[in-house]
This record gives sequence, structure tokens and C-alpha cells, in this order.
Amino acid sequence: MLEKLPDALGHALLHVRAGLDKVAFNQSGLRSGMGTLQVSSLAFADHMPIPERYTADGEGVSPPLQWSGVPANAASVVLIVEDADAPTPQPLVHAIAVDLPPGEGSLPEGALKSAGHQGQDGVHEGRNSYLMAGWLPPDPPPGHGSHRYVFQLFALGAGEAFDGTPGRDAVLDAVRERGLASGWLVGTYARPDGTVKAGDEAGAGALAASATLPQI
Repeated sequence: MLEKLPDALGHALLHVRAGLDKVAFNQSGLRSGMGTLQVSSLAFADHMPIPERYTADGEGVSPPLQWSGVPANAASVVLIVEDADAPTPQPLVHAIAVDLPPGEGSLPEGALKSAGHQGQDGVHEGRNSYLMAGWLPPDPPPGHGSHRYVFQLFALGAGEAFDGTPGRDAVLDAVRERGLASGWLVGTYARPDGTVKAGDEAGAGALAASATLPQI
């Protein structure tokens, strides 16, 4: 995966990022006037680092999530997780879960399928960017700086259940057609830069400064 890319490539692509403006939340066309969902995790706070356990450098299980504020007339909730800082034209999709029950809800740690983990029964998962159902653990290129992983929840009004393993386009179509409320939680993760030697504070400081990203 991306951890095998050379640091030099990460440096070269440092400023090549999909961008927050392209995540589903900002592409839904429903941001203005929608209700607000409160999204949180017991594993990390908003705009704070995601523990290694939930990444490609750890066990790679999906983190726990909780949400509230779902409108009373909602029929279901959908989740889409995207890497806003992937060095790709569009954000990298790390997970999709659809047809989640309406009302206050949660997904426990490891609820989504991942390598070596079966996930929780009854969770209807969609396709990530690797065209597989399940959780794609954060795996940024070395030397590419901090990445923002956006956990986006949407409450949907009545409509047909999703078929098969829906992708990002199907989720966005449903949100645009019957979205009632939305919210997000941002977690960050960066892979250490192997070209910075231990004790080289000046080099490490310069790297940190160049990798700093504005918060939303």
C-alpha cells in the first residue's frame, strides 16, 4: 500500500491534495438549510489524531462512532468516510455504510469489515475506493504530511433501501434527493518522514511547518 512509497514521492506530492471542497458533505448541495447531526468518537476528538490502532500501521480496525440529532422523520442514516488530502483528483473513500437505523446511534470499534476482522453482522457496507466493502485504514504516503479523514453522516428521508454494495455516487444521489440533516467529524493521521533524522530538530520543524493544514 502507500506506506511502501518512497519518502521523496511524498515530498513531491506534498501540495497535491483532493481538498475538503470535494468531500461528499460539500458536494451534496444540501449544506445550507440542512439539520445538523452531532458526530463524535470515543477514540479521538474532532481535528485530533486518529490512534494508530485504527490505521494501516496498527490493527486497522474501524474506530467507534456515535451520532445524535437525527430528525424524527428520518428513515435511515448513511456514513461515508473520505480522505480529503489524498494525492488524487477526488477524495479517497475509506468506508461507506448505508441503511443504518434512524435516531441516535453508534458503530462500535471494528463494526466495519477490514483485513483480519469480520465486522459486525447487519451492517450494510458500500464500496471504498479499492472497490471493496469495508474499512480502508488510513495509509498516507510517507512524507506527505497530515491527512484529514472526514467521517460524514447523513440522515435520509423515506426511500428505497440501497442495493448491493453502493458506491460514493449512489450515496450522493440519495443525499441530494432525500437528505434531511448532516454532520461530520475530522480525524487526522500522518506517517513519519524517514528522511528526517532523529535529533534533527530544525529539519523536523521545517517539515511540520510545511505539512500544517488549515482546520475547518
